[in-house]
Order: sequence, then C-alpha cells, then structure tokens
Amino acid sequence: MFEQLQEKFGLILRSLRGRGKITEKNISETSRQIRRALLEADVNLNVAKDFVARIEKKAQGSTVLKSVTPGQQFAKIMHDELTSILGKEQAPLIFAKKPPTVILLAGLQGSGKTTTAVKLANLLKKDGKKPFLVAADVYRPAAVEQLQILGKQIDVPVWTEERDPVDICVNGIDDAKRQKHDVVILDTAGRLHVDSEMMEEIMDIAEATTPTEILFVADGMTGQDAVNSAMAFSDALEITGTVLTKLDGDARGGAAVSISAITGKPIKFVGVSEKMDGLDPFHPDRMAGRILGMGDVISFVEKAQDVVDQDEAEKTAEKLKKMQFTLEDFQEQLRQMQNMGSMEQLMGMIPGMGKMTKNLVLDERQLVWTDAIINSMTKEERHNPSILDGSRRKRIARGSGRSIQEVNTLLKQFGQMQKMMKNLSRSKVNRKMMGQLDGLLN
Repeated sequence: MFEQLQEKFGLILRSLRGRGKITEKNISETSRQIRRALLEADVNLNVAKDFVARIEKKAQGSTVLKSVTPGQQFAKIMHDELTSILGKEQAPLIFAKKPPTVILLAGLQGSGKTTTAVKLANLLKKDGKKPFLVAADVYRPAAVEQLQILGKQIDVPVWTEERDPVDICVNGIDDAKRQKHDVVILDTAGRLHVDSEMMEEIMDIAEATTPTEILFVADGMTGQDAVNSAMAFSDALEITGTVLTKLDGDARGGAAVSISAITGKPIKFVGVSEKMDGLDPFHPDRMAGRILGMGDVISFVEKAQDVVDQDEAEKTAEKLKKMQFTLEDFQEQLRQMQNMGSMEQLMGMIPGMGKMTKNLVLDERQLVWTDAIINSMTKEERHNPSILDGSRRKRIARGSGRSIQEVNTLLKQFGQMQKMMKNLSRSKVNRKMMGQLDGLLN
C-alpha cells in the first residue's frame, strides 16, 4: 500500500547521502520534496504542512554527529515524526471491567465492516477470549448471511433476528451474557455516503448498548474520502479508534497517514489480507519503518512465532546440522511460509527486500505448485531424490499437473540448497554458528 511513499522517501534520503552536512539549502530542498511526496500520496493538506514544518524545525535545530550522514539524520527525524503522526504508540483494545466488552463497528458500506468483525473475533479467540457476533445490518442484501457463513468458519456464534437494529444489538448482548461470552462485536449497517438517517441509527445503537469501544472502519484505498467520513463519524460518536482495511491493496497510503492526525484517535488495527487471520494490531513505529524502507523485522518474527512450532523448529535445526534435511522438511517450511501471509507482505517486512523485489513477479501459486510436485512423490523419493530418474520424473509431472521442466527445476534448486548447507557445515564460521545454536536450544 505504501509503495509510492516508500519510493519517494527513498529517493529523498538517497539524494542526501553525498552531502557533508545539513544546511539551510538542503533542508529547504528536502522539505519541498517531502511535501510533494505526501500530497501525491493523498495525505491531507494540513497534515502534510504540519509534518513538514516539524521536520524543518527539528532539522534546523539538530547537530549532525560525525558518525552519521545527513541522510541518516533526516531518516531519524522523519521516522520519529511519521511515528508521531501515525499515533505515537500501539493502542490496544480496552476491555470492560465487567464482561461482556461491547465493540461497536461503524463505517460506510463497502469499507469491510463485516469481514473486519469476523477477523477481530478470530483474533480475540486466539487470545483466549470468547467472542460473540451480532448481525445488525438489516439493509445490505445478504449481509446477515455473510456474517453467519464467516462466523461458522471460525466457530463463533452469530446473533440474528428480524427486528429494529437497536433491538437486535440489545437482545444480542443479552444473549451473549446468558451464554457467558466476554466480548460482543456489533456489525452495524453502512451507507454509500454519510447521511442523517444512518447517523441517527448508529447514535441510537451506541446510546442503547454503551459500547466499551467504538471503532470506525475505513477503506484504506479511498484516500481523502476515508478521512472525511472519519470526521463525520467522529463528530457523531465517541470513536475510540480506527480500523484501516485493505492495506494489501494498491492505494497511495494517504488515509493511513492522515486519519489519526485528523481525528485525534489511534489506528488500532489494519486489514492486511482477505484471510480470516488478516487483521493485525497497528504499530505506528513499525509502519513508519516500513514506509521509510527500513522494514519491520519485529512483525516478521511475530508472524513466524504464530505459525512455527518450537519443537519442530528445533528438529529442523538438528537436521540441518546433520545434513538430513529432506524434501518433506522443505515442503513443511513452504507451508509455514504460506501461513505467515503473502510473499509480497513478508518481503516488505525485511529491510531492503521491498526494493529488491519491486520488479519481481511474486506468484503465490508457485508455492502451491511446489507443494503439488512434492505430494506426487513417494515417501522414498522425498527422502532420497537421487533415485528420481526420467520415468519417475514423468510420473511426478503427470500426477502434479506440472511440467517435467518444473520438476527438474525444483530438484535442481533443492540440490543446490543441500550443497550450500554442506559447504556451510564445513566452514569455521558455520561451526561457530552451530555452537551458538546449541547454546540457544539447550
């Protein structure tokens, strides 16, 4: 989503690398470039002006250390200001002292409220909560059915009835109490644009249910429209935070940079994929790092921790040491990568990789095809690929629906990986690394 800002800010910082020091002239030039980059990314005009003014003030009053370059100094200033404008620090959900916690989702039609409700329920369920969904959108065709289907996928109950939306929410909360659920998520109706009827209804629901959290759900791809509607909802309701959806889409990122500064409320979650686990807590400092091309290694590690079994990781490390890594093990690593999210998203979290992969076509289907090829092998073939002669490779190609060339390419890549591991195991550096690994595992 932030590709445009990443590219522009990257050019700005690279242009400062050859400068010996920060001067009035390069502060002025850099500020003008930053302002242009923000406006082109659809950042609110006033937000952009304030952002640039603060950067200019900090740059003029900063002393550049001998150990850093002007580019590094500007990067630090920009990172600090971006973090500040995005909300300073991560804002967790607030839970009621006496359950259930009621979370009201508000927003325009098409912003992704229904899928966000289910993703949030899924996230809370993983954290040990017992969520309950209430279908209060009685206007959009199939909205109730959509919530029921998605709720069933994550095994979370959905309250439905053919009544007034306010009554639906009140009765849903009462039923959640009876069933001992500790979090209730209200999926309310939206409109194609802000209107008085919608605002009256959502205000009536808020008054009748006294929610702990009122989250405004905004489509991150709509730019300034998301900011304008956020202001309208903020004027009508005591909004406690924002959920930005579709951050995996092809948007310029202006809404994300503007919305927190304009509303004065934190971004609490971001939608990063269409999958049920595609909702992440929002960390301003990490997002600032990604926008500036510094990556987000912390989020990468957290995603890995969510999907990687510690015991299995230790077994894999031991196999690598003993050169016993098989195609079966390789297949398991690929599956874990798929569970972590899209390749493009993961690459964006690793410093420098986003720029390196910009011109690459990251075809997610390749992982599925590789999985199919390995599945078409016998157990013996997976453990000992050297027995794969021409006839066996033809059989595997037919069984997986892929070409013999793709089978050959996979085997060649796996052979090269094994060779690389063998060479590493013989090196002094690797023996030291393996010694450190033993220390971590034992």
